[in-house]
Amino acid sequence: MNAQLPNASVVVEYRDPFIKAVIKNVIVVAIGLSINYINIGLMHTFCKHQIFYTNPRYILFFHLVLNDMIQVSLTVVLFVISYTLHEINMCVCATFILLAVFVTENTPLNLACMAAECYIAVCLPLQHANVCTVNRTLIFIALIWTTSMISVLPDLFVTLATEPLDFFSSRVFCLRNNVFRNPLLTRKRDITYILYLVLLWLVIFYTYFKVLYTAKMASKDGKKARKTILLHGVQVLLCMATYTRPLLKDALLRWFPQNASDSLFACYIIVHILPRSISPIIYGVRDKYFCKYLMRYVSCRSMRHPDH
Repeated sequence: MNAQLPNASVVVEYRDPFIKAVIKNVIVVAIGLSINYINIGLMHTFCKHQIFYTNPRYILFFHLVLNDMIQVSLTVVLFVISYTLHEINMCVCATFILLAVFVTENTPLNLACMAAECYIAVCLPLQHANVCTVNRTLIFIALIWTTSMISVLPDLFVTLATEPLDFFSSRVFCLRNNVFRNPLLTRKRDITYILYLVLLWLVIFYTYFKVLYTAKMASKDGKKARKTILLHGVQVLLCMATYTRPLLKDALLRWFPQNASDSLFACYIIVHILPRSISPIIYGVRDKYFCKYLMRYVSCRSMRHPDH
Protein backbone atom coordinates (compact mmCIF):
# COMPACT_ATOMS: atom_id res chain seq x y z
CA MET A 1 0.00 0.00 0.00
CA ASN A 2 1.18 3.54 -0.73
CA ALA A 3 1.15 6.21 1.92
CA GLN A 4 1.73 9.86 1.13
CA LEU A 5 3.13 12.24 3.71
CA PRO A 6 0.88 15.30 3.79
CA ASN A 7 2.23 18.57 2.41
CA ALA A 8 5.43 16.83 1.40
CA SER A 9 7.07 17.21 -1.96
CA VAL A 10 8.25 13.62 -1.95
CA VAL A 11 5.97 10.60 -2.11
CA VAL A 12 7.21 7.90 0.24
CA GLU A 13 6.12 4.35 -0.51
CA TYR A 14 5.49 1.73 2.13
CA ARG A 15 5.19 -1.75 0.74
CA ASP A 16 3.80 -4.60 2.78
CA PRO A 17 5.54 -7.97 2.51
CA PHE A 18 3.68 -10.37 0.21
CA ILE A 19 2.23 -12.54 3.00
CA LYS A 20 1.12 -9.51 5.01
CA ALA A 21 -0.52 -7.98 1.94
CA VAL A 22 -2.38 -11.21 1.21
CA ILE A 23 -3.59 -11.48 4.81
CA LYS A 24 -4.89 -7.90 4.78
CA ASN A 25 -6.71 -8.41 1.49
CA VAL A 26 -8.24 -11.70 2.64
CA ILE A 27 -9.45 -10.06 5.87
CA VAL A 28 -11.00 -7.10 4.02
CA VAL A 29 -12.68 -9.22 1.34
CA ALA A 30 -13.99 -11.74 3.90
CA ILE A 31 -15.45 -9.02 6.12
CA GLY A 32 -16.92 -7.20 3.13
CA LEU A 33 -18.56 -10.34 1.76
CA SER A 34 -19.93 -11.24 5.21
CA ILE A 35 -21.48 -7.80 5.72
CA ASN A 36 -23.00 -7.79 2.24
CA TYR A 37 -24.34 -11.34 2.64
CA ILE A 38 -26.13 -10.34 5.86
CA ASN A 39 -27.41 -7.13 4.28
CA ILE A 40 -28.75 -9.04 1.27
CA GLY A 41 -30.80 -11.11 3.73
CA LEU A 42 -32.11 -7.92 5.36
CA MET A 43 -33.01 -6.39 2.00
CA HIS A 44 -34.65 -9.62 0.83
CA THR A 45 -36.77 -9.67 3.99
CA PHE A 46 -37.85 -6.08 3.38
CA CYS A 47 -38.71 -6.67 -0.28
CA LYS A 48 -40.67 -9.88 0.38
CA HIS A 49 -43.06 -8.37 2.92
CA GLN A 50 -45.25 -5.51 1.78
CA ILE A 51 -45.95 -4.52 5.37
CA PHE A 52 -42.55 -2.79 5.51
CA TYR A 53 -43.27 -0.65 2.43
CA THR A 54 -45.65 1.60 4.39
CA ASN A 55 -43.41 2.06 7.44
CA PRO A 56 -41.03 5.08 7.18
CA ARG A 57 -38.66 3.52 9.73
CA TYR A 58 -38.03 0.48 7.57
CA ILE A 59 -37.87 2.49 4.35
CA LEU A 60 -35.06 4.54 5.88
CA PHE A 61 -33.48 1.31 7.10
CA PHE A 62 -33.63 -0.19 3.58
CA HIS A 63 -31.95 2.93 2.20
CA LEU A 64 -29.27 2.69 4.91
CA VAL A 65 -28.54 -0.96 4.13
CA LEU A 66 -28.43 -0.27 0.38
CA ASN A 67 -25.95 2.55 1.04
CA ASP A 68 -23.87 0.25 3.22
CA MET A 69 -23.72 -2.43 0.54
CA ILE A 70 -22.59 0.01 -2.15
CA GLN A 71 -20.08 1.64 0.18
CA VAL A 72 -18.56 -1.64 1.37
CA SER A 73 -18.35 -3.00 -2.20
CA LEU A 74 -16.65 0.13 -3.55
CA THR A 75 -14.15 0.47 -0.71
CA VAL A 76 -13.23 -3.23 -0.86
CA VAL A 77 -12.66 -2.96 -4.62
CA LEU A 78 -10.50 0.15 -4.14
CA PHE A 79 -8.56 -1.58 -1.35
CA VAL A 80 -7.79 -4.62 -3.52
CA ILE A 81 -6.91 -2.40 -6.50
CA SER A 82 -4.39 -0.50 -4.34
CA TYR A 83 -2.49 -3.76 -3.83
CA THR A 84 -2.95 -5.44 -7.22
CA LEU A 85 -3.08 -2.80 -9.97
CA HIS A 86 -1.55 -0.07 -7.80
CA GLU A 87 -2.39 2.70 -10.30
CA ILE A 88 -5.49 2.98 -12.48
CA ASN A 89 -6.89 5.45 -15.00
CA MET A 90 -7.74 8.77 -13.38
CA CYS A 91 -11.30 8.89 -14.77
CA VAL A 92 -12.05 5.37 -13.51
CA CYS A 93 -10.61 6.26 -10.12
CA ALA A 94 -12.62 9.51 -9.99
CA THR A 95 -15.83 7.58 -10.67
CA PHE A 96 -15.11 5.11 -7.86
CA ILE A 97 -14.17 7.91 -5.45
CA LEU A 98 -17.25 10.03 -6.20
CA LEU A 99 -19.65 7.11 -5.73
CA ALA A 100 -17.89 6.03 -2.53
CA VAL A 101 -18.01 9.56 -1.08
CA PHE A 102 -21.69 9.94 -2.02
CA VAL A 103 -22.80 6.83 -0.13
CA THR A 104 -20.39 7.43 2.74
CA GLU A 105 -21.80 10.91 3.39
CA ASN A 106 -25.36 9.60 2.99
CA THR A 107 -25.04 7.26 5.98
CA PRO A 108 -24.83 9.76 8.89
CA LEU A 109 -27.58 11.88 7.29
CA ASN A 110 -29.77 8.79 7.04
CA LEU A 111 -29.07 7.94 10.70
CA ALA A 112 -30.06 11.45 11.75
CA CYS A 113 -33.39 11.04 9.93
CA MET A 114 -33.95 7.70 11.66
CA ALA A 115 -33.23 9.25 15.07
CA ALA A 116 -35.73 12.03 14.29
CA GLU A 117 -38.36 9.45 13.30
CA CYS A 118 -37.77 7.56 16.55
CA TYR A 119 -38.16 10.82 18.52
CA ILE A 120 -41.48 11.60 16.81
CA ALA A 121 -42.75 8.06 17.44
CA VAL A 122 -42.08 8.33 21.20
CA CYS A 123 -42.55 12.02 21.97
CA LEU A 124 -45.30 12.86 19.46
CA PRO A 125 -47.13 9.54 18.99
CA LEU A 126 -50.45 11.14 17.99
CA GLN A 127 -48.77 13.11 15.22
CA HIS A 128 -46.47 10.33 14.03
CA ALA A 129 -48.83 8.98 11.37
CA ASN A 130 -49.37 12.45 9.89
CA VAL A 131 -45.76 13.64 10.08
CA CYS A 132 -43.93 10.44 9.10
CA THR A 133 -45.54 9.39 5.82
CA VAL A 134 -44.08 7.36 2.98
CA ASN A 135 -44.04 10.36 0.61
CA ARG A 136 -42.22 12.55 3.13
CA THR A 137 -39.76 9.76 3.80
CA LEU A 138 -38.97 9.50 0.09
CA ILE A 139 -38.57 13.30 -0.05
CA PHE A 140 -36.11 13.13 2.86
CA ILE A 141 -34.14 10.41 1.06
CA ALA A 142 -34.00 12.66 -2.01
CA LEU A 143 -32.79 15.52 0.22
CA ILE A 144 -30.07 13.25 1.66
CA TRP A 145 -28.75 12.58 -1.84
CA THR A 146 -29.08 16.24 -2.80
CA THR A 147 -27.09 17.31 0.27
CA SER A 148 -24.34 14.81 -0.53
CA MET A 149 -24.22 15.96 -4.14
CA ILE A 150 -23.92 19.61 -3.09
CA SER A 151 -21.02 18.59 -0.88
CA VAL A 152 -19.20 16.37 -3.41
CA LEU A 153 -19.88 17.64 -6.95
CA PRO A 154 -17.85 20.88 -6.53
CA ASP A 155 -14.77 18.64 -6.31
CA LEU A 156 -15.53 17.35 -9.78
CA PHE A 157 -16.32 20.75 -11.29
CA VAL A 158 -13.21 22.43 -9.84
CA THR A 159 -11.02 19.56 -11.04
CA LEU A 160 -12.47 19.74 -14.57
CA ALA A 161 -11.86 23.48 -14.64
CA THR A 162 -8.33 23.57 -13.22
CA GLU A 163 -6.52 20.39 -14.25
CA PRO A 164 -4.74 20.00 -17.63
CA LEU A 165 -6.26 17.64 -20.19
CA ASP A 166 -3.44 15.10 -19.97
CA PHE A 167 -4.20 14.62 -16.26
CA PHE A 168 -7.51 12.93 -17.13
CA SER A 169 -5.76 10.28 -19.21
CA SER A 170 -3.02 9.64 -16.63
CA ARG A 171 -2.81 6.80 -14.13
CA VAL A 172 -2.94 7.51 -10.40
CA PHE A 173 -2.84 5.71 -7.10
CA CYS A 174 -6.56 5.86 -6.31
CA LEU A 175 -6.92 8.23 -3.37
CA ARG A 176 -9.28 11.20 -3.11
CA ASN A 177 -6.41 13.67 -2.66
CA ASN A 178 -4.64 12.30 -5.75
CA VAL A 179 -7.67 12.91 -7.96
CA PHE A 180 -9.17 16.06 -6.44
CA ARG A 181 -5.88 17.71 -5.54
CA ASN A 182 -6.73 21.42 -5.58
CA PRO A 183 -5.87 22.84 -2.08
CA LEU A 184 -9.17 24.76 -2.03
CA LEU A 185 -11.04 21.44 -2.16
CA THR A 186 -9.29 20.24 1.00
CA ARG A 187 -10.36 23.41 2.82
CA LYS A 188 -13.90 23.07 1.50
CA ARG A 189 -14.01 19.44 2.64
CA ASP A 190 -12.80 20.32 6.15
CA ILE A 191 -15.38 23.10 6.55
CA THR A 192 -18.17 20.86 5.24
CA TYR A 193 -17.23 18.04 7.58
CA ILE A 194 -17.16 20.37 10.61
CA LEU A 195 -20.67 21.59 9.74
CA TYR A 196 -21.83 17.97 9.37
CA LEU A 197 -20.34 17.08 12.75
CA VAL A 198 -22.04 19.95 14.55
CA LEU A 199 -25.47 19.65 12.91
CA LEU A 200 -25.76 15.88 13.10
CA TRP A 201 -24.63 15.69 16.71
CA LEU A 202 -27.16 18.37 17.61
CA VAL A 203 -29.88 16.19 16.09
CA ILE A 204 -28.65 13.06 17.88
CA PHE A 205 -28.32 14.75 21.28
CA TYR A 206 -31.62 16.59 20.99
CA THR A 207 -33.62 13.49 20.01
CA TYR A 208 -31.91 11.32 22.63
CA PHE A 209 -32.47 13.69 25.56
CA LYS A 210 -36.03 14.51 24.50
CA VAL A 211 -36.83 10.78 24.45
CA LEU A 212 -34.97 10.36 27.73
CA TYR A 213 -37.11 12.97 29.51
CA THR A 214 -40.38 12.48 27.66
CA ALA A 215 -40.76 8.72 27.88
CA LYS A 216 -41.50 7.37 31.34
CA MET A 217 -38.80 5.20 32.88
CA ALA A 218 -41.24 2.34 33.21
CA SER A 219 -42.24 2.56 29.58
CA LYS A 220 -40.91 -0.39 27.65
CA ASP A 221 -41.17 1.49 24.36
CA GLY A 222 -39.39 4.48 25.89
CA LYS A 223 -36.49 2.37 27.11
CA LYS A 224 -36.19 0.66 23.75
CA ALA A 225 -36.29 4.02 21.93
CA ARG A 226 -33.56 5.42 24.16
CA LYS A 227 -31.35 2.42 23.49
CA THR A 228 -32.03 2.61 19.76
CA ILE A 229 -31.13 6.31 19.56
CA LEU A 230 -28.04 5.66 21.69
CA LEU A 231 -26.96 2.97 19.22
CA HIS A 232 -27.64 5.43 16.40
CA GLY A 233 -25.34 7.83 18.24
CA VAL A 234 -22.58 5.21 18.41
CA GLN A 235 -23.07 4.44 14.74
CA VAL A 236 -23.00 8.13 13.83
CA LEU A 237 -19.84 8.53 15.93
CA LEU A 238 -18.16 5.78 13.92
CA CYS A 239 -19.45 7.22 10.66
CA MET A 240 -18.21 10.64 11.71
CA ALA A 241 -14.73 9.16 11.81
CA THR A 242 -14.97 9.59 8.04
CA TYR A 243 -15.00 13.35 8.59
CA THR A 244 -11.97 13.29 10.88
CA ARG A 245 -10.10 10.64 8.88
CA PRO A 246 -7.95 13.10 6.87
CA LEU A 247 -6.65 14.69 10.08
CA LEU A 248 -6.20 11.29 11.75
CA LYS A 249 -4.41 9.84 8.72
CA ASP A 250 -2.05 12.82 8.44
CA ALA A 251 -1.25 12.62 12.15
CA LEU A 252 -0.56 8.88 12.04
CA LEU A 253 1.70 9.23 8.99
CA ARG A 254 3.74 11.86 10.81
CA TRP A 255 3.86 10.06 14.17
CA PHE A 256 4.41 6.51 12.87
CA PRO A 257 6.06 6.84 9.45
CA GLN A 258 7.52 3.33 9.67
CA ASN A 259 4.09 1.78 10.32
CA ALA A 260 2.14 3.87 7.83
CA SER A 261 0.50 0.99 5.97
CA ASP A 262 -0.68 -0.63 9.23
CA SER A 263 -2.06 2.71 10.46
CA LEU A 264 -3.93 3.25 7.20
CA PHE A 265 -5.28 -0.31 7.36
CA ALA A 266 -6.58 0.27 10.89
CA CYS A 267 -8.18 3.56 9.77
CA TYR A 268 -9.84 1.77 6.87
CA ILE A 269 -11.36 -0.94 9.10
CA ILE A 270 -12.55 1.53 11.74
CA VAL A 271 -13.89 4.19 9.37
CA HIS A 272 -15.28 2.21 6.44
CA ILE A 273 -16.05 -1.30 7.69
CA LEU A 274 -16.97 -1.22 11.39
CA PRO A 275 -19.91 1.26 11.14
CA ARG A 276 -21.49 -0.90 8.42
CA SER A 277 -21.52 -3.94 10.71
CA ILE A 278 -23.80 -2.27 13.28
CA SER A 279 -26.96 -1.90 11.16
CA PRO A 280 -27.64 -5.67 11.04
CA ILE A 281 -27.33 -5.77 14.85
CA ILE A 282 -29.77 -2.91 15.41
CA TYR A 283 -32.41 -4.02 12.91
CA GLY A 284 -31.64 -7.68 12.34
CA VAL A 285 -31.49 -8.68 16.01
CA ARG A 286 -32.79 -5.89 18.28
CA ASP A 287 -35.90 -5.08 16.24
CA LYS A 288 -38.13 -8.00 17.20
CA TYR A 289 -40.75 -7.15 14.57
CA PHE A 290 -38.26 -7.21 11.71
CA CYS A 291 -36.35 -10.11 13.27
CA LYS A 292 -39.50 -12.27 13.17
CA TYR A 293 -39.69 -11.96 9.38
CA LEU A 294 -35.93 -12.29 9.02
CA MET A 295 -36.00 -15.60 10.90
CA ARG A 296 -38.65 -16.88 8.49
CA TYR A 297 -36.30 -16.07 5.62
CA VAL A 298 -33.39 -17.81 7.35
CA SER A 299 -35.57 -20.85 8.16
CA CYS A 300 -36.75 -21.13 4.57
CA ARG A 301 -33.15 -21.06 3.29
CA SER A 302 -32.15 -23.70 5.82
CA MET A 303 -34.98 -25.97 4.66
CA ARG A 304 -34.00 -25.51 0.99
CA HIS A 305 -30.33 -26.29 1.72
CA PRO A 306 -30.30 -28.92 4.49
CA ASP A 307 -26.94 -30.13 5.78
CA HIS A 308 -25.94 -33.51 4.48
